[in-house]
Amino acid sequence: MKITALETFLVAPRWLFLRIATDEGITGWGEPVVEGRAETVRAAVGELADHLVGEDPLRIEHHWQVLTKGGFYRGGPILSSAVAGIDQALWDIKGKTLGVPVHQLLGGPVRDRLRMYAWIGGDSPAHVAELAREQIEAGFTAVKMNGSAQLRSIDTPARTREIVDRVAAVREAVGDEHDVAIDFHGRLSTAMSRRVLPLLEPLHPLFVEEPVLPEHARDLRRLVDSTTVPLACGERLYSRWDFRDVLTTGIAVAQPDVSHAGGISEVRRIAALAETHDVAMAPHCPLGPIALAASIQLGFAVTNFLIQEQSVGIHYNRGGDVLDYLLDTAPLRFTDGHAALPTAPGLGIEIDEAAVRRAAERGHRWRSPVWYHEDCGFAEW
Repeated sequence: MKITALETFLVAPRWLFLRIATDEGITGWGEPVVEGRAETVRAAVGELADHLVGEDPLRIEHHWQVLTKGGFYRGGPILSSAVAGIDQALWDIKGKTLGVPVHQLLGGPVRDRLRMYAWIGGDSPAHVAELAREQIEAGFTAVKMNGSAQLRSIDTPARTREIVDRVAAVREAVGDEHDVAIDFHGRLSTAMSRRVLPLLEPLHPLFVEEPVLPEHARDLRRLVDSTTVPLACGERLYSRWDFRDVLTTGIAVAQPDVSHAGGISEVRRIAALAETHDVAMAPHCPLGPIALAASIQLGFAVTNFLIQEQSVGIHYNRGGDVLDYLLDTAPLRFTDGHAALPTAPGLGIEIDEAAVRRAAERGHRWRSPVWYHEDCGFAEW
């Protein structure tokens, strides 16, 4: 079997899909994208295609090594995301060729179902509490919420109380039998996190995500030592080398993204490295159906898996949603807040190619929001 073509599709709301074709008629799908930089990743995929057309798609590890190291300049979100989507598509082809789901190629399932969480929006405590109750009633056992709006590096006591009050409202709404994860999104400085985290301890969050920006990862050890709240990070880390020093800080949860951190191949290695530090896995995935399907395959094969993010109905998904590009939505529908063990070959989903091609005719130009403080200085989103 030989690879004959790589084709990319910009589809709403903010995704990039990849189709790899072979001369035996077996196709694989991947999702290589950096949100807000989809066209840039698309260009990178086009450059990497020169190394793949005419090659055997089943040599996944060989291709991963060449694509990540063969260009001399290595790493970064654009290259690692381009490689990630290619890697997903190659695993999809291999599974389809052998007639088995990808998790079987990774050693087989280590669990019978996979715990998922749902995102909640809302600004006021009453609103977020209402949305949290809705997700629990829908069967989810865990929700994740944004921890704050924009903040100054050291903000007022009132802003601190707002954070705690919103989390407290959600905790009261869902009770102690369900979990609440909090995403700080890198909006808090180290100083603000040191102020806020102890106040959240009585509310027992499942974890607090990105308590500092990734460029301040050296401060994670100080935060870990200052609180009992489990800390999580990793959506903006792109390889096992990026994770190597972070895992020694005492974080509780690693969150690599299968569409950013080198694909199935590399996230599997990151999980193994995390296991040696007693760190659980909660992969990042506010993306489309292919990234989610790849994450689910990994979750069933990774021993130190904790919980999986998914973005069905998330507020970003305007103009297209996760299930819109599938011929059969059943593999990505959840029962009692869990995904079922995939049984179909490859990534376990059937992409509606006609729907993808129609969406690609419209494309998108999604960009990350840019926030400003009241003095017009830049604020972290």
